[in-house]
Amino acid sequence: MLSKLQLQITKKSIQRNKRSKDKTMAITLTDKAAAHINRNLEKRGKGCGLRLGVRTTGCSGLAYQLEYVDEAASEDTMFESHGIKVFVDPKSLAYLDGTELDFVREGLNEGFKFQNPNVKDECGCGESFRV
Repeated sequence: MLSKLQLQITKKSIQRNKRSKDKTMAITLTDKAAAHINRNLEKRGKGCGLRLGVRTTGCSGLAYQLEYVDEAASEDTMFESHGIKVFVDPKSLAYLDGTELDFVREGLNEGFKFQNPNVKDECGCGESFRV
C-alpha cells in the first residue's frame, strides 16, 4: 500500500509526463511563404509539399535545407500551414521546432527567411546557425 507522500509523488510524475507528451511541435508558414511555395509547386506540375531540414555545415554548424517533395518519407513528420504541407525528418525536428518560414523581398533580393526560436547564434554571412 502506498503512503500519502508516495501517492502524491506518483500523481505529480504522471502529470509531468502527460504535459511533456502533450507538447505539440510546430513548423508554420506565413501567407507570403505559402503563396510562393504554392506557385512553385504549380510551375513544377508535381509535388505534395516542401521538405525543411538542417545539415551540418558553415561557420556556426548548421544550415537550413529546403527541397520540394514529390513523395513523403515514412519517417517524416508532416505539418500543414496555409494549405501547404511541410515535411521534416526526425533528426532535424528538434532544431526546427517552433520555426516560422517567411518569404521576403528586400531590394533586388528575395528568399526565405527563418524565424527559429532555437537559434543561439548565427554566422556573419547568414548561411549557418547554432542552437
